[in-house]
Amino acid sequence: MLLENMLEYNRKFVEDGQPIREPSLYPNKNAVVLTCMEPQIESLLRNALDLQDGDVEMIKNAGGFVSDPYDSVMRSLLIAVYERRADEVFVIGHYGCWMKDFDAEAAIERMKLQGVSEESMEGFNNNKGLAEWLNGSQQVEEMVRTSVSTIENHPLLPEDTPVHGLIVDPSTGKLDVIVYGF
Repeated sequence: MLLENMLEYNRKFVEDGQPIREPSLYPNKNAVVLTCMEPQIESLLRNALDLQDGDVEMIKNAGGFVSDPYDSVMRSLLIAVYERRADEVFVIGHYGCWMKDFDAEAAIERMKLQGVSEESMEGFNNNKGLAEWLNGSQQVEEMVRTSVSTIENHPLLPEDTPVHGLIVDPSTGKLDVIVYGF
């Protein structure tokens, strides 16, 4: 089991007395990045943007997408702005995002196979059907533009907060600016 392996590694890590940096209360570059949860994207962005630990707040979810102005992603962005001194917001999608091929209906079938009841799925109500909610958006540029618009038009975000939208190429690290926030 993965947990057992992690706990064993952690025990050795602590016994070896690895140096631990005290975390900074605020990001060094006063920014927050929303990006995809794909495992390699965070390290790619760190390398492509010369980011060190503690430089930015990093928020990750499926597709780097803000689907609702009152979801937990937006809550985290607002907390980063007001409590963690993030002066700029970066929404960074990536080409080849697996969300473009995501099949919500297949995911729902897997839920059923793993015991989620029809009643639970029918009881789901987020002003959308379950499949629509799971899907988000299929095109990375559309996800970035929609997320930027949702964030910058949020009534609780300071009007002078720039919200940028970018797409990174995972094979080269090159960034394309989709929305230059002002």
